[in-house]
Amino acid sequence: MKKYKQIFWDLDRTIWDFEKNSLETFKEIYKKHNLEEKGVDSFDSFMKTYKEHNAMLWGLYRNGMIEKEKLSVERFRITLNDFGINNNSLAIDISADYLRISPEKTNLFPYAQDILTYLSANYQMHIITNGFKEVQYKKIRNSNLDKYFNKIIISEEIGYKKPDKNFFKYSLEKANAKADESIVIGDDLKVDIIGAKNAGIDQIFFNNNKIEHNEEITYEINSLLEIKKIL
Repeated sequence: MKKYKQIFWDLDRTIWDFEKNSLETFKEIYKKHNLEEKGVDSFDSFMKTYKEHNAMLWGLYRNGMIEKEKLSVERFRITLNDFGINNNSLAIDISADYLRISPEKTNLFPYAQDILTYLSANYQMHIITNGFKEVQYKKIRNSNLDKYFNKIIISEEIGYKKPDKNFFKYSLEKANAKADESIVIGDDLKVDIIGAKNAGIDQIFFNNNKIEHNEEITYEINSLLEIKKIL
């Protein structure tokens, strides 16, 4: 087996349970802003509509077609519009609440702490993320994850976003790591795994949702605990 020295971890949906934490956050927001009374027919409808718009806007953000500040509010503005609520100040308030409350949540994926403790004894580990810097640092700190990582590399601080090859090149340089001695662990097949592959770095695809694909990748797991079989 190849000898790795450096591990580059994605954060959201790989270590930090984004879906669970977001759900808790949105339940608080939905109640606080009385969204049902304002015209949203149900919490489930709100979440479904938001996720569709958020995914679309994040795609634009990764491709440099929309600014962070616009994305933050626009995803809520157009979601509210879909329910006939034309209230820009409400969208701004919800955006601020989301960015404040979400990073306070600390739900991690099963075995995350166990595997991070296990790996930290033998590897240098780093976070690589496209998330907003003011949010990601809080998530890491509040979840007591900072002790595991040497470098925290956030796209908006370096000017490149995953899956850009330059993002991975920068990350290697920042960590003083070599591509053939490094491995990337992430949940997004295109952004994390194919991005790393195109940069010449081995990958572990955390396929928690067991999506079907035909990509040739280095390793694939459904549980973080399976990493012990690889590293």
